[in-house]
Amino acid sequence: MGRWDHARIAGVSLGALALCLTPVNHVHASVSAQVALTPLYKEYADTNEVPWALLAAIDRYAELTKSKTDHEAAPYYGYNFQPGTWSGVANPNLDDVNPASIHMFAGFGEDADGDLLALPWDEADRIAALAKWLSCETELDDDDEVAVWNLFRDPVAMERIFAFEKIFETFGMNATSHCFPIAKQYNFTVKHTFGAGRSWGGRRVHEGVDIFASYGTPVLACSYGFVEMEGWNRFGGWRIGIRDTSNLYYYYAHLSSFSKGLHQGDLVVPGQVIGYVGSTGYGPPGTAGKFPPHLHFGIYKDTGLHEWAFSPSGLLNQWVRQKQKIIQTPVKSTKEDED
Repeated sequence: MGRWDHARIAGVSLGALALCLTPVNHVHASVSAQVALTPLYKEYADTNEVPWALLAAIDRYAELTKSKTDHEAAPYYGYNFQPGTWSGVANPNLDDVNPASIHMFAGFGEDADGDLLALPWDEADRIAALAKWLSCETELDDDDEVAVWNLFRDPVAMERIFAFEKIFETFGMNATSHCFPIAKQYNFTVKHTFGAGRSWGGRRVHEGVDIFASYGTPVLACSYGFVEMEGWNRFGGWRIGIRDTSNLYYYYAHLSSFSKGLHQGDLVVPGQVIGYVGSTGYGPPGTAGKFPPHLHFGIYKDTGLHEWAFSPSGLLNQWVRQKQKIIQTPVKSTKEDED
């Protein structure tokens, strides 16, 4: 996958890199739509004694990974129950919206707003049903992980959803601000080389831009998110990958070192120091100095089935004009980490 090696090996065309178009505006519109649902998550989470942030995280991930076919079948926000789950597996009418018959056939469809209809596209009905389902799944063993696994059957989905839950619980649903990834009081130069050819390690294309700066220049988290990857990569050297709740993955490579105390799984905020500019990479662990010091910065969009890089230039041009507050102290999550 491209996020592990900041440039992919031969065979990837620029068309596969989304022609440098960004999906960010669509994602932000989707996030705004979900923020309005926060009172419903909290109400039905409280009623069913489940975490509201987990409901929101399930909905967010489901929405971000819907295929075109899924959107056509369920053109509303969030998780879409299968007809048999909503109406009841033995129900002869899989499109049933009658609460009485749905309950008779042990379906999970709910009439939460009292309109005598259990509608899978009604926001209150759908979220109440999701909360009820989650409560039933965790009633016997109190294991949220098993419940989420039963929804998605995907270990990647589980990792992302529980990370989203922690972010929502710590920062709320509308933590969407961003920051330029280099401390701006230092000298830097941005080289917009997304899509350019590269040859070390095989013919490939450059899946990011290079921000040239002196050794030791602070590198900053550009968004709220969690540290998904930290360590060595033969292309990127010492590198960090941070994912936000829009399922965008921010890739920082060629670092000289990481910020002290920063570990995989930690939460970060915009402006937080995560490492320092270096020239590591293009070899085994510890290789450095094969090119001038710079930050390789890439952004990847993941739909659940496909992942691709898009040019970060447009976003960097926005962020560089914004005020910047540098944060040295690591974030403390409000959700206690489990072993």
